[in-house]
Amino acid sequence: MNHLEPQPDAVRLDETQSVSALVQRPADEPRACYVFAHGAGAGMTHAFMAEVAAGLARRGIATLRFQFPSMERGARRTDPPAVAHAAVRAAVAHAATLFPGMPLFAGGKSFGGRMSSQAQALAPMAGVAGLVFVGFPLHPDGAPSSERARHLFDIRIPMLFLQGTRDKLAEFGRIEKLAAELGPTSTLVPIAEADHGFHVLVRSGRTDGEVMAQLLDAAAAWMLR
Repeated sequence: MNHLEPQPDAVRLDETQSVSALVQRPADEPRACYVFAHGAGAGMTHAFMAEVAAGLARRGIATLRFQFPSMERGARRTDPPAVAHAAVRAAVAHAATLFPGMPLFAGGKSFGGRMSSQAQALAPMAGVAGLVFVGFPLHPDGAPSSERARHLFDIRIPMLFLQGTRDKLAEFGRIEKLAAELGPTSTLVPIAEADHGFHVLVRSGRTDGEVMAQLLDAAAAWMLR
């Protein structure tokens, strides 16, 4: 099955502002849609984002990628949480109009996943069946903590954590403990030897391609379960 190329779109944030978006559909009828928010340092067209979207399309899942307003403007700093939350909500609402009646998932890479989870914790987003985190940023590099996870306990829908075991923004023992404490609403998939960007060292015996395949297979299986 050949995936279709991403199609340009836009997500309207309010009466005066919109942000760029990309919709990627499988060659056949999609079985779910993932609203895939980008990380803090790179936008929706980053190679990693594109590879995940294409890989999910090959596995029957459509994606909606979108820019946070700060990224759209080319600003160096990320948006304040309230602005990012509003963008996530707008993207989810837009995806629901593109794929009516289809299972809908939200989340993203690092910052994008964290902002999606905060939005869901503050007020559940209509139609969202679950959250998919591609490298949840549990703490800053070199400052292990679980403070950033407190809001996850207010979420009542299933959550999938795709986490590299060498991720410096999520000490793996801490993420394991968090998943256990969250209980049956959470699923943790360890990506052995992968860092926050899902790269592996040569000496690990694994390749980035193998890591990506594991990540995509796990994400698709969970969303289509």
